[in-house]
Amino acid sequence: MFRDVLSRALDLAKQRGATSAEADLGSGHGLNVTVRNGEVETVEHQRDKGLSVTVYLGRRKGNASTTDFSEAALAATVEAACTIAGFASEDDCAGLIEPRWLAREVPDLDLDHPWEISADEAIALAEGCETEAKSADPRIANSDGTVLGTYQGTHLYANSHGFAGGWNWTSHSVDCSVIAADGGTMQRDGWYTKARDPRDLEDLRAVGRRAAERTVARLGARRIPTRKAPVIFEAPLAGGLFAAFVTAISGAALYRKASFLQDSLGTRVFAPFVSIREEPHLPKAIGSAPFDADGMATRPRDLVRDGTVMGYVLSAYSARKLGMEPTGNGGGVHNVVIGHGDLDLPGLLRKMGTGLLVTDLIGFGINQVTGDYSRGASGYWIEGGEIRFPVEEITIAGNLKDMYRGIVAIGNDVDRRANFKSGSVLIDGMTVAGG
Repeated sequence: MFRDVLSRALDLAKQRGATSAEADLGSGHGLNVTVRNGEVETVEHQRDKGLSVTVYLGRRKGNASTTDFSEAALAATVEAACTIAGFASEDDCAGLIEPRWLAREVPDLDLDHPWEISADEAIALAEGCETEAKSADPRIANSDGTVLGTYQGTHLYANSHGFAGGWNWTSHSVDCSVIAADGGTMQRDGWYTKARDPRDLEDLRAVGRRAAERTVARLGARRIPTRKAPVIFEAPLAGGLFAAFVTAISGAALYRKASFLQDSLGTRVFAPFVSIREEPHLPKAIGSAPFDADGMATRPRDLVRDGTVMGYVLSAYSARKLGMEPTGNGGGVHNVVIGHGDLDLPGLLRKMGTGLLVTDLIGFGINQVTGDYSRGASGYWIEGGEIRFPVEEITIAGNLKDMYRGIVAIGNDVDRRANFKSGSVLIDGMTVAGG
């Protein structure tokens, strides 16, 4: 049925006079439950669908979308897209990707694992996770909620070059957050698990215990004097460092000349041992995709090898703007895997000796034009390779160019729950501003 909707939208675009057109469709349903202090706060059943149609009148582009798949709604949506294109300016880089780049096969990446779970069963699991967290330590004084979510979706794309493809996918998660109190002070933290397959979720009792442990460990946090010090970004945060890198080498930033890594292809940006690889075809992985938003086949490739930038991140449009070839990144990157060494997090702490372990970041203080980096943070002060006390209300600052070159080691404690898969990262020095 959904493929027929795409086909009909393209036919209508052709009838309306479009020289080419493309359409993508998303549909899905899910369940979310929230439990707090043993009480059910929310039970939400989701059902979503949407169609986006893009038409080209020569080099003029128009787009419109709808959630109604009836014949009348499809006709109105195509009409709206064509009207918009009629008013648009000519853009020599606009248009569908060249047919030679389109995916010829759509491999099964094992992304579809529905979780047939009722609301009552989901509530019971969330309650069990929260109960484990609250019973793990007497200082756990309150719950900030435990959320269990499951979603099953379909993604389809087609264009007037004759390409049509798509896949089904699922995503499941449980997130537990609690509050600890001691001596008149309170702290909040938590933990979560996420996977395509519900059988791959972390044991929910372990999620609750880890949420409690992380929260209690933050009690007694203090500020520290301003200084220059080595910094470790804990694995769940480290991916953000590399996400900023990917943004900087993405086509939109480059052709607008709004990147601190302008003209960086073939230059050494990171410490010489750093490798960054895009792996779009990892089975069951959160970021996997057989083709991108342009219909181009994705492929494994090195973004960084031996610290050197090996390739940019380009859609069909941005590649034309830069006079380069597309890289299968219409819509973004897929499973960015950061190479790591043999040290676990305790090993990184020992290697650092004295410095700051960052476990939480606040704000979005990254200037993608200059590379300046400044964010609120909390974590732990390390001396002698061991945690001495928790810290809060501090700011860490530097420049991403210096931070990338200053990477000393990357741990083997890889966080695989997100699109950027990195272990903890040790940087030789940043400004740590406290009280």
